[in-house]
Amino acid sequence: MSKKLEVRDLSYSYPDGEGRRVIYEDASVGFETGKFYALTGDSGSGKTTFLYVIAGLDTNYGGSVLLDGRNIQEIGLSSYRRNCVSMIYQNFNLIPYLNARENLEIALDITDNETDRTRDGVTRQLKDVGITGKKTKLKSSVLSGGEQQRVAIARALATGSDFIIADEPTGNLDAHASDQVIAIFKRLAHEDGKCVIMVTHNERLAAETDEWFEIDQENHKIIPKRQTPPEA
Repeated sequence: MSKKLEVRDLSYSYPDGEGRRVIYEDASVGFETGKFYALTGDSGSGKTTFLYVIAGLDTNYGGSVLLDGRNIQEIGLSSYRRNCVSMIYQNFNLIPYLNARENLEIALDITDNETDRTRDGVTRQLKDVGITGKKTKLKSSVLSGGEQQRVAIARALATGSDFIIADEPTGNLDAHASDQVIAIFKRLAHEDGKCVIMVTHNERLAAETDEWFEIDQENHKIIPKRQTPPEA
């Protein structure tokens, strides 16, 4: 059975000189597991702000964020962040002096979900994203950008979260590494039943997703750009 993450009547603004700058005004949008989503918009339009709201990292908003109909603040933001959502960042956010295995093990220590915490389990999780052999024992700082992002994806998955939230995950990668990341995201959604929500400025990659939303800055909404899967 699919799970749903919904944003209802989101309003978000901040002080700007003597007035306030409105980012969102009564914006509503929904996501469900088993699908891969893209969100695009101009620089400064509020893409990262939106991700931080649905990840439970920013609570300075009006409206509500609901997981299967329940407000995430009622769930408890700490529990929600540990167990329900995982973030992937443009700059990877790995601990540079730890190796790939150790970066995953730290994530496993945080979550309350039932996940495979064994050595073999960590090896499998890394193998699933193409990190094997000696690369699992190298400090993350010496891995290539594409390899670091794959470790970051494995770390997000290690917690057992159903919702994977990615903020410009290919922004520091070349075209080949970007395509590899997109292939992983497709597999996570279509084979593993995850919900992947990706902010990107790359419309070529956005076109690879199941549903594509964009930010309407004039009306402060999030609107569909395409709601049918791309042709195979």
